[in-house]
Amino acid sequence: MIFREEHIKKILSGEKTMTRRRHKHPRKVGKVYRIQRGRYDWTDIKIIITRAFQQRLSDITPEDALKEGGYTIEEFRKVWEKINRSWDPDEVVWVYEFQIYSPKNSHHLNDFLGTQKGDP
Repeated sequence: MIFREEHIKKILSGEKTMTRRRHKHPRKVGKVYRIQRGRYDWTDIKIIITRAFQQRLSDITPEDALKEGGYTIEEFRKVWEKINRSWDPDEVVWVYEFQIYSPKNSHHLNDFLGTQKGDP
């Protein structure tokens, strides 16, 4: 998954644990993805998707905006517009919650994911 440098720093600090994306093919819960800075610029940082669901952009909550990187809803909207060049409050996007992946904590993540089966 591609993230801007400022968001990679927020992921590493634990401030960003959620992302919204315009995906035609959703990412899978429980799958590990390497973070990229660009199309061919891979990092060694890995995240595991712990939850995935669809939501209208305008349905973001203040708590979700904080998980997006410590933003208010208005700040998140400005960041979204900067990255995606538009804001359509009715656009349905994929929402992903994630954690930094480490083989050392993978058994704990598997336990966590096993309790999330009822989530949308």
